[in-house]
Amino acid sequence: MLAGLQARLRHGGPVAVAPATGRGPACSLRGVRFSYDGGATWALDGVDLDVALGERLCLLGANGSGKSTLARLVAAISAPDEGTVELMGLTCFSDGRPDGASYAEARSRISMVFQNPEDQIVTTRVADDVAFGPENLGWPPARIGAAVARELDRVAMADLADADPTRLSGGQQQRVAIAGALAMEPDLLVLDEPGARLDVRGRRGVARVLDGLRGRTAVVHVTHFMEEAASADRVVVLDRGRVALEGSPDKVLEDPSLAGLSLEAPFTVRLARALAERGLDVPATLDTGRLADAVAREVGR
Repeated sequence: MLAGLQARLRHGGPVAVAPATGRGPACSLRGVRFSYDGGATWALDGVDLDVALGERLCLLGANGSGKSTLARLVAAISAPDEGTVELMGLTCFSDGRPDGASYAEARSRISMVFQNPEDQIVTTRVADDVAFGPENLGWPPARIGAAVARELDRVAMADLADADPTRLSGGQQQRVAIAGALAMEPDLLVLDEPGARLDVRGRRGVARVLDGLRGRTAVVHVTHFMEEAASADRVVVLDRGRVALEGSPDKVLEDPSLAGLSLEAPFTVRLARALAERGLDVPATLDTGRLADAVAREVGR
């Protein structure tokens, strides 16, 4: 629990500041480089990235590609070694130096959900844990209570509001973490593999939550589930700290070069390719309806 509290306060926890006044995209990175070993190797090496307000972006990549590192930079938890970082229209890092005031102001509009939900649990009551962020933003009690009730209902955890989150399953803890992040009503939500500890049903629940945010809240979603990436507005694939592919889900997830990046294409695309190898004239597409129509035409010949 103490570790979770420290994680929130030191690494991306909400900061009570005046409402942000910055204008512009949710996130804009230019020439960003980040190293964990003083520059001997680069976890991120010259990354450019823009995320529009209301956009849903998925980050893909093999283990060690830099996805989580990039997510932490976007969430204002970490600062790069080089490059420029603008968050919520505020210049947070440039000329080799961070701007602490801009980071704090931007962070008040950003929430992050970590892969391990235990890192975000700070109380022994679910409702109190969800209220932690809004309380630190200085909201009045009535607004906090409404936000807690709304988000627990959104993630189907209202019946466990009085439960001890440290005694819940990993999937339940992840839903509590998501509720806590959303309770702060962020303009930008960053999720680092939130489905890693969830079953198929749990991941579908997260997908429904994200669908409900579309167009209102910018979402940066790190995942290794290709089907989740198919629901994004845009997909970025990282490879050894650099952007290898970028574009619409159709463009990226149907790209044959995914295999060379240690990524497996979605099932529909793999099925279409297998059918094509057997002589059927079908497109390698994410669209199941389009694939079904093509197969029907081929079979009907």
